[in-house]
Order: sequence, then C-alpha cells, then structure tokens
Amino acid sequence: FASSGDVPALMRCIEARLPLEGAAARLAAERRTPEQLARITAAHDAFAAAAEAGGMTPGSDFAFHGSIAAATGNEFFPAFLHGLHTAVLGFMGVALGLTRTGSKERVAKVLQEHAQILDAIRIGDAEMAGAAMQFHITQARRRVMDRTHTP
Repeated sequence: FASSGDVPALMRCIEARLPLEGAAARLAAERRTPEQLARITAAHDAFAAAAEAGGMTPGSDFAFHGSIAAATGNEFFPAFLHGLHTAVLGFMGVALGLTRTGSKERVAKVLQEHAQILDAIRIGDAEMAGAAMQFHITQARRRVMDRTHTP
C-alpha cells in the first residue's frame, strides 16, 4: 500500500474511503449500541485531548474511524478499513502533520468535523452522520492538497 510520500496512492485511498466511511457512519447512527457509542466517544475524546496537547497521531484518528466502522454491526466495514490500514495511516499522518504545523483554526476544524460525526451518530441521524463523515474526508483531502495551509 501507499507510503506517506506517495500522494497519488493516498488520494486513491481517499476515493475508496469516501463512500465506505460515509456508509459506515450512516449505519453506525442506526445500529450502534450504547457500548459502541461509548467507544466512539472515548476515541473522539482521546483524539481531542491529543490535539489540544499538540500531539494528534494517526493512531488516535484511526481509532475514531475504526470505532465507527465497528459500530455498523457489519464485519466487512472494519475489515475493509483495516485492510487499508497502511494507506489510511499514511494519509492520516500527512494530513495531521500538516494540521499540526498549520493554524489553530485548522486543528479546530478537524475537531469540529469529528464532533459533528459523533453528534449525528449519538442522536441516530443516519443521513447527517454520513454527510458529516464524507465532508470530513473531503476536507482532509483538501487540507492535504492545500499548499497555503489555511484552515
């Protein structure tokens, strides 16, 4: 799979993640158990704490996305995401590296996007969850491609 230096492969990874993770967020909003919601919330909180401390990591980002995939109740969603593990972590590493070195507004936007996904899953709004996830992934792609490092 792709390394963090292979931007075209990372963009192809995003193409695959966009519909898959949007669908996963929709299903998680419909099917998540209280325990699964607690895991998604804990992963979000850990990512937010790391962001506030200046130490966002691909692993903490992946934990958030992975907990949503697991909450679909369909084993193929986490299997697919884990199958792309190397490429996804490579993309997340690039995206988070740019975010860490960018403005505080850029970090706040990533956290806000994650919070919107979590909120939609929490209230069981499948369409909002899917749209929020697809927006987040699209924005992550934009942040990687944006040479100005704006929010």
